Amino acid sequence: MRKLFAEFFGTFWLVFGGCGSAVFAAGIPDLGIGFAGVSLAFGLTVLTMAYAVGHISGGHFNPAVSFGLWAGGRFSGKDLLPYIVSQCLGAIVAAGTLLFILSGKAGFTIDNTKPGAFATNGYGAFSPDGYSMGSAFVAEFVLTMFFLIVIIGATDKLANGKFAGVAIGLALTLIHLISIPITNTSVNPARSTSQALFAQGESLSQLWLFWAAPIAGALVGGFIYKILLDKKETL
Repeated sequence: MRKLFAEFFGTFWLVFGGCGSAVFAAGIPDLGIGFAGVSLAFGLTVLTMAYAVGHISGGHFNPAVSFGLWAGGRFSGKDLLPYIVSQCLGAIVAAGTLLFILSGKAGFTIDNTKPGAFATNGYGAFSPDGYSMGSAFVAEFVLTMFFLIVIIGATDKLANGKFAGVAIGLALTLIHLISIPITNTSVNPARSTSQALFAQGESLSQLWLFWAAPIAGALVGGFIYKILLDKKETL
């Protein structure tokens, strides 16, 4: 249960901090933090929680990461479903908290006809810069694949584990710097689900891609590290 609570709180912080920076601070005229600020916010959420609770649960905070670590031989398959449920619950509670805070602003509504409404992910007409479904899938696949390679490599027993959280947090920052214009950046099915559930509309019907592409990319990343990069024990 300690592990599941750690995943719940870690994923809550990721969504509250990352998506919260997008809905509260990104769009204020002349003072908004913009894409770079939102990218940094997502990276900081993972970095801080990696050190806060990563030693308890492994610091996944993302169903795709759990699948990728399983593929890489770093995580037990029997724990996949409990971790994913905890992650999704943490994300949904965080999104509900964001919505409650936002509802305290006069005239606030979620306009789900616009790209990125309530920090949702999307493709086609709901991509921030109009990227197609194919482009969105490839971007989410490739970025999640490399995210898993970074995670598994940074936490390898031969790596300097003290800096693993920094490497992983900066990797997520870089991922967002690349892909916010493409999909508003998911690489995390729980984060996409939480926002789509409250925004509804097209973001909910497009949600399948933000489960399929990150999980597929994570599985490939995990297998690549396990098969090609992991140092094998020799007798």
